Amino acid sequence: MTTATKTQTKDALFKRIFNRPAKDYWNAYAGGVVLGLVLFASFFLTGNGLGASGGLSRFVAFFEDIVVPGHVDRVPYLIKTAGGELNALDNWIVMVSIGAILGGFISGLRNGRVKLETNRGPQITDKQRWFYAFVGGFLFAYGARLARGCTSGQALSGGATLSAGSWAVMFAIFGGAYLFAYAFRKLWN
Repeated sequence: MTTATKTQTKDALFKRIFNRPAKDYWNAYAGGVVLGLVLFASFFLTGNGLGASGGLSRFVAFFEDIVVPGHVDRVPYLIKTAGGELNALDNWIVMVSIGAILGGFISGLRNGRVKLETNRGPQITDKQRWFYAFVGGFLFAYGARLARGCTSGQALSGGATLSAGSWAVMFAIFGGAYLFAYAFRKLWN
């Protein structure tokens, strides 16, 4: 087999995987019922709800413990996660986070939604869109740690247990999102 043939085969495989026609989304109500059943199963089988920010912060703590272990052993928040002989990845939420990432990617591949693209409005450049996305993501991740959970942890798990704090956080998140959407609407129109 020649090099050109190998390259053509790789290109054909890449196009077959990533340039598939997108399938329709699930019905929102059916998806909500399935998500509710998954949440119930999570509480029933593990005694814990669903969430992602805790797992991602444990990944950061794991790498931080490799690079600067002395720092991890001096910060109270990190001591509980990765201090001393503790392994930050030795927690159920890490597996939930890995499963959510892999499951989302596999679902995207299966349904023709994995593409290399930047969604943006006509009034903004790709670089600006990426900048705003990273700034917004950083602020949201920081806020999730302050609120002791992300939207999935607060809304799904906290909301399902009728936690007043979780409901307050979700009203604040959605209210803030509507305010920001209104303030930045010109970038998308």
